[in-house]
Amino acid sequence: MNDDNPMSRRQAVSAAGIGLAVAAASASDTARAQPQDTAQPMTDPTTRYPKPPFQRQSQPWPGLASRMEPRPDHGETSYRGSGRLAGRRALITGGDSGMGRAAAIAYAREGADVAINYLPDEEADAGEVMALIKAEGRLGLALPGDLQDEAFCTRLVADAVRGLGGLDILVSNAARQQTRASILDVSTEDFDATMKTNIYAPFWLIKAALPHLRPGASIIATTSVQANDPSAELYDYAQTKAATTSFVRSLAKQLGPKGIRVNGVAPGPIWTPLQVSGGATMEMLEKFGGMTPLGRPGQPAELASIYVQLAAADASYATGQVYGAAGGSGQP
Repeated sequence: MNDDNPMSRRQAVSAAGIGLAVAAASASDTARAQPQDTAQPMTDPTTRYPKPPFQRQSQPWPGLASRMEPRPDHGETSYRGSGRLAGRRALITGGDSGMGRAAAIAYAREGADVAINYLPDEEADAGEVMALIKAEGRLGLALPGDLQDEAFCTRLVADAVRGLGGLDILVSNAARQQTRASILDVSTEDFDATMKTNIYAPFWLIKAALPHLRPGASIIATTSVQANDPSAELYDYAQTKAATTSFVRSLAKQLGPKGIRVNGVAPGPIWTPLQVSGGATMEMLEKFGGMTPLGRPGQPAELASIYVQLAAADASYATGQVYGAAGGSGQP
């Protein structure tokens, strides 16, 4: 530009800046007017999912989500990721169905590689989860076995670490729940199986995992509103969830200085195979979740984002917390 041009260099730069600002403002207005593709439409939570009465149905323990009517929603078609867990490596127990399956799907869509544990009888459901993980281009490991066995729990962690190349997230989610009208109906074998699955297994898993967890890692436990508001017919199960809530708060204090966060998720009535494989009576199943303010049970997909948030780096100040999701009833 020569000095004879009536527009000075400074004026030209200023004009260009104004033009860019106007264009940016216009683009911003357009973005506000047109929500991102990942945005979920607003829905009425009272009518989003099925309400009771539900048909009576029963399966042998541990039950399959694929045989439930209606089938639970784990986010198979609805959960959309945004890379919040890119490069992370997660081990999820009970990852074939329920909240574990919802977390596995969400983690994979957020960019994590995922190993799931389940019982051999749950292979059909686990195969579906593996296909969903791999469809996201992530590494998926299927590691069946019984968490009541200490040696297996130790081997499970070792296999996950070896297969994933490390471990950043441990989700202790698997649980056993069997309804019994009276303590007199709870056998020693029943009580022992519930305690080993719900209390001993997390103890064994965490001990095995800790040497592999670096600062920034997360441990997430699935507890329950049963911890604070136990049902009469879930005498043994409710005890284990109170213990889970307690270990979350205790372990968070112990591991906080090491930079490892420990949190819990406390669901209310959620539509999972636990309910149809002995966790509820037929009478309770028919009206399951109907007593909540939302008038229905929750679906596993509705808790997926909580498991993601507790594992994500932007939740770095959350530890020793228990996040509830109970449709308006119960306290975490």
